[in-house]
Amino acid sequence: QVHLVESGGGSVQAGGSLRLSCAASASGYIYSSYCMGWFRQAPGKKREGVAAIESSGSISYADSVKGRFTISKDNAKNTVYLQMNSLKLEDTAMYYCAAGGVGLVVSFYRNWGQGTQVTVSS
Repeated sequence: QVHLVESGGGSVQAGGSLRLSCAASASGYIYSSYCMGWFRQAPGKKREGVAAIESSGSISYADSVKGRFTISKDNAKNTVYLQMNSLKLEDTAMYYCAAGGVGLVVSFYRNWGQGTQVTVSS
């Protein structure tokens, strides 16, 4: 079991930027060996994949965020980041970090953080 803690959410105007962080900790957890993903869930909508980074470094993005969001990780710090630029109103959601899954498939992940709220206003 891995413990994930997100931070960096907040309120921002459309066109602005935020950087989310997710710190992972667990006894015996080899952070660098697992796929890490960012997901989001807006009120009344299903949770969806935003970005994921495999242990190999391979990266996946949802079409809706390509060219605006960047996922990265620092294995030494057991932390994964999501840089979000050119934010839009529709990016408003609770953002979750997850570990140990595959790509952007929600059901493949078993380890989730508590989430951090991102609110984009006009």
